[in-house]
Amino acid sequence: MSKMFFDLQDPALAAEFRASPEAVMARYPIDARVKKEILANNVPFVAARTNPYLLRYFFFTAGMKDDEFMRQLHDG
Repeated sequence: MSKMFFDLQDPALAAEFRASPEAVMARYPIDARVKKEILANNVPFVAARTNPYLLRYFFFTAGMKDDEFMRQLHDG
């Protein structure tokens, strides 16, 4: 998961992810449960499994507003 989050710093891959997240995730060895939680935008679940920089960048790339990201992170 962290490798995918790092790779999503490439604008072309980020655009592809926004268009078809399942297709992009299929390229990485990510457990089905983790994929499900990524697609559900489960910030606390994902936060426990990656570093903070990649976490915040991923949710920004995925289109989550910063205030929603912070709310989920603190409420989780």
